[in-house]
Amino acid sequence: MFLPLAVPAQERTLRTDPVTVRAQRALRDIGAQKTPLDTTVLRENIARSLADVLSQSTSVFIKSYGRGSLATASVRGTAPSHTQVTWNGMKLNSPMLGMVDFSLIPSYLIDDAGLYLGASSVGVTGGGLGGAVFLGTRPVQEEGFGLRYIQGIGSFDTYDEFLRLTGGGRKWRTSTRLYWASSDNDFKYTNYRKKVYETDGQGQITGFHYPVERNRNGEYRDFHVVQDLFYDTGNGSRWGLSVWYLASRRGIPMLNVDYKTDNRSRNRQDERTLRAVATWDRLREKLKLSARAGYTYTDMRYRYWGDPGGGEPLVEMIRSQSYVNTVYGEFSADYYLGKKWLFTGKITAAQHFVRSSDRTVNTPAGGQAAVGYDEARLELSGFAGVKYRPTERFGVGLDLREELWGRRTTPLIPALFADFLLSRKGNVMLKASAARNYRYPTLNDLYFMPGGNDSLRSERGWTYDAGVEFTVGDLRLERHRVGFRGEATVYNSWIDDWIAWLPTFKGFWSPVNVRKVHAYGLEAKARLAADLGRGWRLGIDGNFAVTHSVNHGDPQNWADESIGKQLVYIPVYSAAAAGRLTWRSWTLLYRWNYYSERYTTSSNETTARLGVLAPYFMNDVSLEKRFSFRWAELSVKATVDNLFDEEYESVLSRPMAGRSYGFFIGFSPRWGGR
Repeated sequence: MFLPLAVPAQERTLRTDPVTVRAQRALRDIGAQKTPLDTTVLRENIARSLADVLSQSTSVFIKSYGRGSLATASVRGTAPSHTQVTWNGMKLNSPMLGMVDFSLIPSYLIDDAGLYLGASSVGVTGGGLGGAVFLGTRPVQEEGFGLRYIQGIGSFDTYDEFLRLTGGGRKWRTSTRLYWASSDNDFKYTNYRKKVYETDGQGQITGFHYPVERNRNGEYRDFHVVQDLFYDTGNGSRWGLSVWYLASRRGIPMLNVDYKTDNRSRNRQDERTLRAVATWDRLREKLKLSARAGYTYTDMRYRYWGDPGGGEPLVEMIRSQSYVNTVYGEFSADYYLGKKWLFTGKITAAQHFVRSSDRTVNTPAGGQAAVGYDEARLELSGFAGVKYRPTERFGVGLDLREELWGRRTTPLIPALFADFLLSRKGNVMLKASAARNYRYPTLNDLYFMPGGNDSLRSERGWTYDAGVEFTVGDLRLERHRVGFRGEATVYNSWIDDWIAWLPTFKGFWSPVNVRKVHAYGLEAKARLAADLGRGWRLGIDGNFAVTHSVNHGDPQNWADESIGKQLVYIPVYSAAAAGRLTWRSWTLLYRWNYYSERYTTSSNETTARLGVLAPYFMNDVSLEKRFSFRWAELSVKATVDNLFDEEYESVLSRPMAGRSYGFFIGFSPRWGGR
């Protein structure tokens, strides 16, 4: 669980010299602030999404609208649109909204995952003012036919199913994954936003209590298929094809301040998304060439049915429909000059075609208004980088990126890196990086009707970080019985022309460039692995973050009450820890994470208990038993989430589930001694 990701499967297959691989990895990682997510963490529970993994394993703040609802990521105090996400090299961020819903990414569909912070994101893609998340699939390692099936059942009529079929020969590998999740999601909660008054026989109020209600309109149905096919030519080249299809139908849960009954009001969001990426890689000892071509289609529909009054049936009052087609291409090259130099070049192109329409009933007589836009935009990105390690102890690097969006270009995006091995004893390493970055407006920012602002400027920011890391012993427990790794990083960034949607005097919201945001803080991570003897092993993983994200606005606008205040929904303090205890075929896992209070108003006012959300601690526990037979492998797991039945809100007026239970059975048959 707590081991760093190994060398990518492709490089393990096509490069056999471990000394060369280690030297090249050392070049790539010069000064980088990145957190690989261990594959064991991704495989802990089929009911987990990537949002759960990031919140419990990293310093990323996940803003969740509730179980089975939208979940976005904030990295180092930035906005969700400042977190760039790629899957097999292709960007997942919506060209309309600029962000990614991490609740729609099941962790079981991901093989490789990594978080790149600050300047390190420039090497992945542009626009990552906070950072970037890399996701990928990879070939299975075993030859022959394999099958893995998991069935889960949980509270609130929740069902999860996962099936994976794999096959492989000497040169080819195939994998088919199917995932299905459904839930009524009608958990009970105490509604502290409402009061029920109690009266005596004379009608006098004698007291009140908070009602216990059910989550309304929160059901969801998600279906995913991921197909991977890889062919190794045997002469250093590999061809690949990855396809991901998503079909989702989700209710939008009612607010806990909504007094309407759920049979007189209803919201629903449907999404169908198809992603496909074809890849070609050619590896030699010194040169790696890669080419990718991809396509994304998304059909998203939001509908709201309301009560027209007079006892009439529900009427569809809002229908929002959007279609997105994106064609993607990329070519890159890495050249290693000995063990000291790495030269990288990359060019990426994405052509977006977006059609958005909104139809709204805006009069009692049923009058309608229809607005929308139909736009296309070309996005080009060119990248060049060089890494140099003159000695074993010291390395420097420079990345340069230039981007074009529509008919506009961003200024040059530079990123500088350096690291220094302070001591071989304990592998004490000092790291530092600095970068300037830009994020251009989304299509909704520019063209949404009403409110789009086609005069918006690109957001621009400077970010700096410095840290130290060390390793004592062996985290793999191959040479030592104890291993410990620690890391601490301080960062500082300024973002000018931050884009925020604000209300206007015309009655709708519109995006504007906020003057300046200052984000700074501290991140610390630690890992412990210990062989306790007699089959017992212990692993502990933890992180802690201090995140200040302050709006400095326009200094000349003294009436702006948000100047000098923490941005909304950004906790100043956050922490997470996980402990895994294994004995033979038993595994006990305990997870804990914490978020401090979050403001819900830009002025940080806390009157009437509505301007701040209380801090909360979350505790999850699971116990798994594995059985190994000659003909199959079987696993049984029981989980308890929110162990202490914590009552909390992640977003104002959005109810969250209390204690819940899950039970999972996994089955893998054996064929031919596999």
